[in-house]
Amino acid sequence: MAISSDVIRGYNDTMILYVLRAQPSYGYEISKKIRMLAEEKYVIKETTLYSAFTRMEKNGYIESFIMEPQAIGNEKKRTYYRITPKGDDYYREKCDEWILTKDVVEKFIV
Repeated sequence: MAISSDVIRGYNDTMILYVLRAQPSYGYEISKKIRMLAEEKYVIKETTLYSAFTRMEKNGYIESFIMEPQAIGNEKKRTYYRITPKGDDYYREKCDEWILTKDVVEKFIV
């Protein structure tokens, strides 16, 4: 059984920020890491991922930068993302919110 994107929508940013807390990364790699950590139960769609990047960059939670091909052993430039201090604060807020949300919802699960 896979998780509905409607159920998890509010926590896509949290998952992306979690991955970026470890190190800067690029879209495909972030998507792959989320899929792996979710044990294949959730796959973030490319449009969802890049919409989140745009929104979070606008809000100051992440910043993008171009990594030159020679630095990454690739043939083309890649856009990488890194979490900002504001993004780390937002991540912590979302984690606290999740604990509260989970506590409330669990009261209705048989």
